[in-house]
Order: sequence, then C-alpha cells, then structure tokens
Amino acid sequence: MIELYTAATPNGHKISIALEELQLPYSVTHLNLGELDQKKPDFMALNPNGRIPAIIDHDNNDLAVFESGAILVYLAEKTGRLMPSDLKGRTLVMQWLMFQMSGVGPMQGQSNVFTRYFPEHIPAAIKRYQNETRRLYEVLDKRLQQAAYLAGEYSIADIATYPWVKIHAWSGVSIDGLQHLHSWMQRVGQRPAVQKGLEIPPRAEPKAVVNAAKGMLGK
Repeated sequence: MIELYTAATPNGHKISIALEELQLPYSVTHLNLGELDQKKPDFMALNPNGRIPAIIDHDNNDLAVFESGAILVYLAEKTGRLMPSDLKGRTLVMQWLMFQMSGVGPMQGQSNVFTRYFPEHIPAAIKRYQNETRRLYEVLDKRLQQAAYLAGEYSIADIATYPWVKIHAWSGVSIDGLQHLHSWMQRVGQRPAVQKGLEIPPRAEPKAVVNAAKGMLGK
C-alpha cells in the first residue's frame, strides 16, 4: 500500500494521476497548506523541504520518497510501466521529465505567485515569468509536432507536465497558436486515470487556494 501525502496542486496531482494509471492501491492524507500542515514535524520527517507531495511505500519497508519527479521515477521503476527499460527510451523520458521539473514547474509557479498572490503588483516580474512559461510551452509544442507524447509513448513525462499546462489560464499564459500542445492536452485529459487523479484530493474552493498560497508565502 502506498500512502500519499498531498494537496490539490499540480505537483500533487502528478502522483495521484500516476497511482491511478498504475492501478496501485493507495491511501490519501490531505495536507492543508493554508494551515501549514506541510511544515509540521511529522511531515517534515518525510520531506525535510516541507513541500508536497510525499509517499510512504508500506510494501517496501515503509520507504519514504519526496519530490514529485523522484516519486514518479520510483513508481515507474517499481511497476516497470510508464518509462521504458532500454537506455535510449529511459533517457528520453528523463529529459522531458527534467524539462518540467527545472523549467515549466518553477517558471509557471513563479507566474502564479506574481500574478495571483504576491502582496505587491510587479508588472516586470509578471511579464518575465509569463513570457518564459509561454516560451517553454512553445518548446513543448515543437516536440509534440514530432510525436503524440513527449517521449514518444505516454509516460511519466506527460503525467508530470499535464497538470501544469492544464492551469495555463490561471497563470495568465495563453496557448493560442500552439495546436500540437492543445491536441496533446485533449489526448491526455481524456484518459480516465487522469480525470480521476485530478480530483484527488478534492479541489479546494478559490478562497482556500488563495489562503494556501498566502500560507506558503508566509503571509
């Protein structure tokens, strides 16, 4: 049994989607980010960085894994699915997974902060992060012109990226003109496991989302 510590964020949804795709049995512990549950000692013992998600694999000597990318790799390797075993295929998945982890997530996350939550309105910061997120989307679009999925076959790279691109409008980033990215979003979004994973845990009301963001900003 996998125990998932999570919240209704793109990084959290990566893991619930993967668990649904892999059909692994799991339980959910929903952390209230606005109440700073992620900073409490019990959770910090699982993830010293105090961020969701994290898992405990009770079938593997209660192994704790944190960082969404690391969890995705762990689950893929545990099951032998959603990532090829050959070196070339695995490397292709890892490249696009790292592209999300080091690029799309951080840049779009900062776009969210400065567009939605930051106490001061700083147009230059908003423009900088929205433009960079759009540039990264354009990279994705060019890749998806060549293949139906980021690594050729559906993989953890798609699972990592989709929850972020799905909220592009919330981040103030347009996908107009990115037809291959748009088609990919439709393909991924139609998967039953993706649809179910996006509802775990249940989505917070807008006020709760803002309060959670303020909590993460220390406000």
